[in-house]
Amino acid sequence: MFRSITALAAVAMLAAAPAFAEPGATSTVVLTFETGAQTGAVRIALYDSEATYAGGAPVRTAIVDAAGGQPVARFADLPAGTYAAKAFHDLDGDGKMGANPFGMPTEPYAFSNNARGNMGPASWDRARFDVSGATAQTIVIR
Repeated sequence: MFRSITALAAVAMLAAAPAFAEPGATSTVVLTFETGAQTGAVRIALYDSEATYAGGAPVRTAIVDAAGGQPVARFADLPAGTYAAKAFHDLDGDGKMGANPFGMPTEPYAFSNNARGNMGPASWDRARFDVSGATAQTIVIR
C-alpha cells in the first residue's frame, strides 16, 4: 500500500555513496510511486531542513498524474545535503489532503525513508536521507 515509503536499493546506494562530492556537483532523486488507484495525482514536497519540514516551504514540489501507469517524480540538480519528502495521493483531485472530522487523513500518504508518524507526520529524523554525488538515487514509494 502507499502509506509508507520504501527505499530499497536507494538506502544501500546512499550508504555506499562517496562521502565527498566534487564542489558544485548536483544530484538527482527519483521517487517512483506504487499507487493503489490510477486516479487523481500524487503531490510531493521535498524539504532540505528540519525547520522547513516542520512547517516551512519545501525546496521543491511536484504533481504527478496517477492515471496511465506508474507515477514518477524526478528532482534534478539538488545540491548535496540532507532531504526528506512528504507525499499524498490526491484521489479526488481537489489539491488538498482529505481528512475526516477528527483530522485523520482520508487519502493515502507517505514519507521518505519508510518513516511513520505517531499521531501526526513522521519526524524529520525518521524521514531524512542524504544526497551526494552525481548518481541518480531512486526511492520506491508504496
